[in-house]
Amino acid sequence: MPLIRTSLIVAALVVTTSCAPHRIQYYQISAVVKPAVPVETGPVMLVGRIATPQALEDGRIRYREGLNEVGGYDYHRWTDPPGIMVKESLIHVLRASGKYKSVQEAGSSAVGDYLVRGKLLEFSELDGNGITTRVSLDLELHEVKSGRLVWSELLTHDDPVQAKKVADVVQSLDRNLQVVLGDAAAAIGSYVSAHPPKS
Repeated sequence: MPLIRTSLIVAALVVTTSCAPHRIQYYQISAVVKPAVPVETGPVMLVGRIATPQALEDGRIRYREGLNEVGGYDYHRWTDPPGIMVKESLIHVLRASGKYKSVQEAGSSAVGDYLVRGKLLEFSELDGNGITTRVSLDLELHEVKSGRLVWSELLTHDDPVQAKKVADVVQSLDRNLQVVLGDAAAAIGSYVSAHPPKS
């Protein structure tokens, strides 16, 4: 009889615990770059869509184990879809470079000299011998007037995670993204400096 009563109590605790609400924790990418004074005669840069795989669109912070297993943390999510966060961060980084008359989001009424757009291929935790994060961003630069693709590059960077909490993974992804965007801004800036738009 005590065994049955104990089992019922354990079952009740399991049901109570499983029904307890989970608090969803939200995270965002920090804006660590300082704005620069735009140049008066520089080109105008437009930043278009940063596409993402469907797996990244639900906002959950992703992880990958081995070559094939992928998943997401149900209770740890980004405040915005990663593609939007990366696009906004890229705009900030390009503005901070001080190489452009203006940097703005591409739209139907936006007029510019160059358009940068791309695809975020990887933005996740990697679990193996240790824990790292990977950001992989495929970018293209188009000359607006001609529509020509004038530059493209796949930028990938890994960053070690200092501890095992999701917040540490987020900090690593943040650092990682800033490195990738800094490299992208430098490469785009070098091309634009060498190929100023024709009036």
